[in-house]
Amino acid sequence: MSETVVKAWVCPVCGYVHYGAEPPDECPVCGAPKSDFEPAPEAGASGAPAAGPSGKALIVGAGIAGVSAAEALRQVAPQAEITLISSDAALPYYRLNLTRYLAGEVSGEQLVLHPEDWYAERRIELLRSSEARQLDLAQKQLALADGRRLAYDQLILTVGARPFLPPFPGAHRKNVTALRTRQEADFILQACQGGRACVCIGGGLLGLETAGALACRGIPVTVLENQAWLLPRQLNQAAGRLFQERVRALGIALRTRALTRELEGDEAVRGVLLEDGERLPAEVVVISAGVRANLDLARQAGLEVKQGLLVDNWLRTSQSEVYAAGDVAEHRGVLYGTWAPAQMQGSIAGMNAGGQKVEFNGIARATTLKVLGINLFSIGKIAPESAADVCVEAELDGNYYCFVLREGLLAGAILLGDTSLAAKVKKVVDERSDCSCLVQGRCEVKDVLEFLQGVG
Repeated sequence: MSETVVKAWVCPVCGYVHYGAEPPDECPVCGAPKSDFEPAPEAGASGAPAAGPSGKALIVGAGIAGVSAAEALRQVAPQAEITLISSDAALPYYRLNLTRYLAGEVSGEQLVLHPEDWYAERRIELLRSSEARQLDLAQKQLALADGRRLAYDQLILTVGARPFLPPFPGAHRKNVTALRTRQEADFILQACQGGRACVCIGGGLLGLETAGALACRGIPVTVLENQAWLLPRQLNQAAGRLFQERVRALGIALRTRALTRELEGDEAVRGVLLEDGERLPAEVVVISAGVRANLDLARQAGLEVKQGLLVDNWLRTSQSEVYAAGDVAEHRGVLYGTWAPAQMQGSIAGMNAGGQKVEFNGIARATTLKVLGINLFSIGKIAPESAADVCVEAELDGNYYCFVLREGLLAGAILLGDTSLAAKVKKVVDERSDCSCLVQGRCEVKDVLEFLQGVG
């Protein structure tokens, strides 16, 4: 029997899928080591039908969702004509690694997803510096800003999202920016030269990772969070308090319950005025206040939208031959806005555009930090929502553990410090494994840890 050559590998912690003869040295999403990766079955078959009657597929947007869609579509539709449209002049890159680039942990070359010949080898036409302007659903044509009109049989919209910039007075001042592109990362590095003080508005993942990256370079940085503790979507109050202690130990100044009134200065920003009257010096301000889906193209075409572009379980929009994936897609009321769901949705949209029938049924949101040097994993429900829920938490040997049990299932967890069981936690949550044995009597964290150790 000939040995099977595995071409796809999945990270059990975050769900990242890597294509190649071997898994990567570490997961580019969560940092899990090569040894943790597991073989993943390849979807589709080489003899699958080409996409659409004449096989012309357009993919608008070249982030991870778009590139994954192109890769999956080529696997299931070897005869399809695939065009990947990117508004960026550069090759598609790992956007989630921008903070690692900011920290100096990866180079500009290491940011690139694939070399240029990767696209040529797979007969994927990559149109760079190309902006989609108008979508004609009746004629099945996409108009580009340069006047070209491209016909399609299947269309996949992976146009992403843009940073939300709150309308603070002074937000127009020089050296005020978001962090969404490599150009913005380069701008931040240039603006912070000479040890200029930086304020990061927003204590979510991106704001914290940005601050951590700058602190690595010796730049004085302050994080402002308007909630009572950091990462309120990923951490409960107890975990948030412990996490904040570790963040401060890295030399990052923190302000919680901090509301920004104004960005002060002249032509350039000079400081941040808070609602309580406190003034913080700042020569650079990075705003991390969330994102908004890019819906202009979808609205213009008449596709059904809410907060995002609405999709069904097959990632079809309200027009059957138009799919959507990634940060722009709203599935069952959820906009994920993170790397692993975008990659998964892109792959599924690509397979379905190529004639497959693969469902996306949602995934539990999982969070890992990759820049601060603090081991943190959070998934699903992080606090009980009813009297029937069981919350088991404790600090053990400098680590914090929290597990939320609901109706005999593990509904969510927080691991701070020791994240060695993250892959097993995710497996139990995703597979809805029976945990009823843990709620029969008095359950402690050590009981849950012992249960997880036995998970295969």
